[in-house]
Amino acid sequence: MRGRSGTPTLVRVLSADVRRWPWWAEALLIALVGELSVQTAVIGADGNPFDPRVAVAAVASLSLLLRYRLPAVTAVVTTAAAAWLGDPMPLLVAVFHFASRGRIAAGVLCAAAALAGNHFLQSGELLWSVRSYGPVLPFGLALVLGMWASSRRRLVASLTTQVEQLRVERELRAEQARLNERARIAAEMHDVLAHRLSLIALYTGALRRRAHELPEPVAERIAQLRTTSTEALGDLRDVLGALRDHEGGGPRTPGLQKLTELLDEARATGQRIEADVRGSADGLPASHQLAVHRLVQESLTNARKHAPGAPVRVSVQYGPPVSAVEVGNGPGTAAREPVVASGYGLIGLAERVAALNGSLHYGPSGSGGWSVSAELPVEQTADIRPARGAE
Repeated sequence: MRGRSGTPTLVRVLSADVRRWPWWAEALLIALVGELSVQTAVIGADGNPFDPRVAVAAVASLSLLLRYRLPAVTAVVTTAAAAWLGDPMPLLVAVFHFASRGRIAAGVLCAAAALAGNHFLQSGELLWSVRSYGPVLPFGLALVLGMWASSRRRLVASLTTQVEQLRVERELRAEQARLNERARIAAEMHDVLAHRLSLIALYTGALRRRAHELPEPVAERIAQLRTTSTEALGDLRDVLGALRDHEGGGPRTPGLQKLTELLDEARATGQRIEADVRGSADGLPASHQLAVHRLVQESLTNARKHAPGAPVRVSVQYGPPVSAVEVGNGPGTAAREPVVASGYGLIGLAERVAALNGSLHYGPSGSGGWSVSAELPVEQTADIRPARGAE
């Protein structure tokens, strides 16, 4: 189902904690930290660029490239460089990285080891130089910023996961609505076709009882027709009978209820309906009549829910070649209680109309109301009846 398409996205969201910076941002960071560290080392070496301390500062800066794959190497090199040279820049980046990945203890341990080592090795270097803010504040700030970045990353990942779950759930509900509508269509067809096949079997049975009055070839064809219709009725019940659900689910659409009865029921609830029904549904396929019935029924229900008190215009033109249905309503009064709209009734209508090769359009009208229109082609060969007097 469509829900499977959301799995890679969820994996990417859950792996957001190990996502790296873009290569250009990584290169810019290493270049900036390396430039500051090397300059500080050159100044400490009295301007000698070939002093070992300059090489250590460069190696400590480049070791930041390994903080994703080999964080232990980065921690050891940057801590040693800060303890010996008194240059905190590479170590501050490492501490921020550890804190942003949830390794707060590692960041605190590196900062403490650097401060202790610098105190015993080079007490006059930069880490313990007299400052108004003290030597601990830069590392504390790096830890705080890292923890904020970690918290923000987890929050973004959580929100993204929730949005993805809501999208998948909506797709699943929409798919379930389509499946329910298909099941209801199949159940309605089962009712109608079972009725017609039963009539065929009944008529052929009556003819079979008078087979002695008919020529032998005609009697044989009637017997075959009787057997075939009975078998078809059994097959239909085996395949579609399971789709009946009289105990659970929503209400089922009545078989071939007349459209005038539906309009009278809606008027009885207080709806103001102006109806214009042209043509006749007689002779049209049952699926066609049921589709028109459902279009008008769903449109009237939506108007009653979302625009109470608004007048409704119903226009139905039965084919052939095309049956057209148009239902529109104006703006109604505000509902006393908020209406929770699922939108799946329209999805079911679209599924039903598409099954008949028709077209459905719905949306807000220019006057602030809502309109639903559909066109259903009538298959000329769907209902073939012998002409009067034909043999």
